[in-house]
Amino acid sequence: MTLLLIQMAVVLLTALACGWVARRLGQARVIGEIVGGILVGPSILGRFAPHVSARLFPQSSLASFEILSTIGLVLFLFLIGSELDYEHLRRQRSTALLASAMSILFPFLMAVMVAHYLRIRFAPDGIGNIPFVLFLGISMSITAFPVLARILEERGLQSTPLGATALMCAAVDDVCAWLLLALGLTLLPHAGEATPLTMRFLWLGIYLAVMLVVVRPLGSWVARRQSEAGLSYETLGVVVATVLASAAATEAIGIHPLFGAFLAGICFPRIERWQTAVRTRLDTITSILLLPLFFALTGMRTRLDLLSGTSIWLWTAVVLAAAVAGKMGGAIIASRLTGQSWRDAMALGALLNTRGLVELIVLNIAYNAHVFSPTLFTMLVVMALVTTMITSPILNLIGIENRNQGTRDLAMMPNRAQSDVSPGEAA
Repeated sequence: MTLLLIQMAVVLLTALACGWVARRLGQARVIGEIVGGILVGPSILGRFAPHVSARLFPQSSLASFEILSTIGLVLFLFLIGSELDYEHLRRQRSTALLASAMSILFPFLMAVMVAHYLRIRFAPDGIGNIPFVLFLGISMSITAFPVLARILEERGLQSTPLGATALMCAAVDDVCAWLLLALGLTLLPHAGEATPLTMRFLWLGIYLAVMLVVVRPLGSWVARRQSEAGLSYETLGVVVATVLASAAATEAIGIHPLFGAFLAGICFPRIERWQTAVRTRLDTITSILLLPLFFALTGMRTRLDLLSGTSIWLWTAVVLAAAVAGKMGGAIIASRLTGQSWRDAMALGALLNTRGLVELIVLNIAYNAHVFSPTLFTMLVVMALVTTMITSPILNLIGIENRNQGTRDLAMMPNRAQSDVSPGEAA
């Protein structure tokens, strides 16, 4: 227990420091937190201080990290699902649906084009072609909804037509990606499990029916009866228990607990007071304490030393180029077809090209399922970092203003009344 507590303290301080540096460099905090995970992994700490790394993060202690980070991800995916705005999906649905479809289809086609060559070079032995293509396609086509929302919030764009469309597209992308991920995991054989594929699909159908036909209407009924009251301690306990039960159900089916957590969020009643209460109570402990453990675990699996040699770096560049061209290209073409300007189309493409945290979740699922080798896993982590890091510079390059910049400048003026600026804007 002493070692685990020390590990958590080191990881937390590293994530905070790197997140602070990322914000000062104009990047989202999550970029710094991901880099912090790599710093405490074998690529940096393990290489330059191997004895410290071996004593601080021995392989035998990583099981605790795995459990705690999974719990954090379960709560985090529930929060993502609970934040999806159905009303946003109904407004401007033509642009959102077409851009979502093409920003999934184009990078997926790019993945299909390179999948054969990556599979024969970097896939583990025994992995089937269809699961590999599915996981690679998901990795290239997914958008990190929470990172995108954070970038829009930091730039003051969340309430603009561009921001609303980007959020809608990202929401649809995430739903489609998780459905494809569930399909891919269902197709994988599970060690020691003799459940036929048809039975797994049957159980998946039963689970979806229970959640959408029973749990969601029941939650809405309870919400209507208590619409005037806030989210009580007891009700929050029932919500968390439901999330854990949903995650356990999908784990038992053979998909992944995160899919169950995400669907539980989809079924959560859309009452603004309840959503705010859940986010306030769960997000702090999840983001500050549990998610940094996931970043650290990802960093320990990221072996930058495996990217040695011109050939591997060239394949990393191919993966990066295919991911960017597919994601941005699909979004730009769809935006232009629905009457958007070139500037807004390129901005939407840049925003949807953000992968970040959700991409790392998918990569870790694929790694644990032995779909990706350590080398391919590292290549895709590099792709996730680069595609997320270039979002803000592209927005600056095409002239998408940071609406919060002027507020921060006013807050820094010595003679300006601080009451004119809200605490959230001055942060």
